[in-house]
Amino acid sequence: MKNRIKRKIFTLNSVMFYSLVIPSGVKEQYHIRPMKIQHSIFKIQNFKKAICFCLLLIFSVTTNAQLLDNYIQQAIENNPKVKAVELSYKGAQEKVNEANTLPNTEFGAGYFVSEPETRTGAQKAKVSVRQMMPWFGTITARENYSSSLADAAYVDIVIAKRQLALQVTQTYYQLYALKNKQKIIQQNLKLLSTYEDLALNAVEVNKASSVEVLKIQIQQNELNEQRELLMGDELAMESKFNNLLNQEEQAIMVEDSIDIPVEEPMLSMNDLELHPELEKYDQLFLSIKKSAALNNSESLPSVGIGVDYIAVEERPNMNFSDNGKDIFIPMLAVSVPIFNHKFKSVERQLNLQQEELKAQKEYRKNQLDSQLKEALQQRISARISYQTQQKNITQAKDAEDILLRQYETSILDFQEVLAIQELQHKFQLKQVEAIKNYYLQTAIINYLSN
Repeated sequence: MKNRIKRKIFTLNSVMFYSLVIPSGVKEQYHIRPMKIQHSIFKIQNFKKAICFCLLLIFSVTTNAQLLDNYIQQAIENNPKVKAVELSYKGAQEKVNEANTLPNTEFGAGYFVSEPETRTGAQKAKVSVRQMMPWFGTITARENYSSSLADAAYVDIVIAKRQLALQVTQTYYQLYALKNKQKIIQQNLKLLSTYEDLALNAVEVNKASSVEVLKIQIQQNELNEQRELLMGDELAMESKFNNLLNQEEQAIMVEDSIDIPVEEPMLSMNDLELHPELEKYDQLFLSIKKSAALNNSESLPSVGIGVDYIAVEERPNMNFSDNGKDIFIPMLAVSVPIFNHKFKSVERQLNLQQEELKAQKEYRKNQLDSQLKEALQQRISARISYQTQQKNITQAKDAEDILLRQYETSILDFQEVLAIQELQHKFQLKQVEAIKNYYLQTAIINYLSN
């Protein structure tokens, strides 16, 4: 009975250990030791099986990466915020067509109540048409200004999509951590159940106290509480994820296991210069230049052309060549901005706006630079934590193996076993947390640099 329970403990430990650690090499992946080969259900009998496992692992990583990419693409296609920004861009594009127009054509008509007499007859009514024309190049300047605003609005689309991708990625890895922590707790509960059986058998043969059983049950209660809290957090996070995708509430699939790359990706700090948030300031600066050119064009005179038509009534009982001849008057008008204080004020305002944009861009660039460096440091810290927990898990397993081997010749010290098991549980949760933090910071780095 004792050996059967011991084998069960070793099997559960091996399953739990191998499902959490994703090493880099074949031997390191399976932590092959003579004792592990005897008890693990994942025996490696030959090199061919190891190669097959590696190929399956690579395929799984590729599939998992595609899973997140699909979620991001779905969010970009369905998210209402992105749609709103795209509609705003279309409106800005339509402003270009609005700019390519002339001022309203003026029509006028009047009837002479008191008819003025002329040599050719009395004037009865008057009709006039007038069209003002802006100075040469004004319409082109207005189109260029509207086009620059449309370009700035397009950068908003890029920013909105990148921010959405960041939110989806971060929520995804938070979900991964919540789900995997629950798996770890479930595996530890199974292990504690085995310890409980072992303790009950020890109590029957007077090799342990019933207090040991109660301690195990208390630890089970603690784990159950943690699992239930994590389940609530998972539901809330899935709701947030579904809202980002703008879809009905449904369960979200995440990767079964994630590894941290062996080496840190290379990153150039010059990539920050291409960030769309900084590009937005460049586009706004260009639009102010276009606005200044438009202001100069509008400060020039405007020219108007038109015609007046006056209907003349024939004089009675008179016969001459121009009797009752209507009057046509071609018109030419010039609008001169003599009092041009308005345009000078606009010019000063635009210059101040350019200086303001330069200061805002420099401030935002410093912010992004600080965020990028902080994210890089946090990612390195997450890698260090991951590697530390991996070592701790291995050493805790070794300590557990030593304790269980001692059970063959002496009484099992449940207090030490539970302490080691609790340490393993803590290290496993910290490792998942380190993986989550690593990829949260990677998402921030990608948003800032790529």
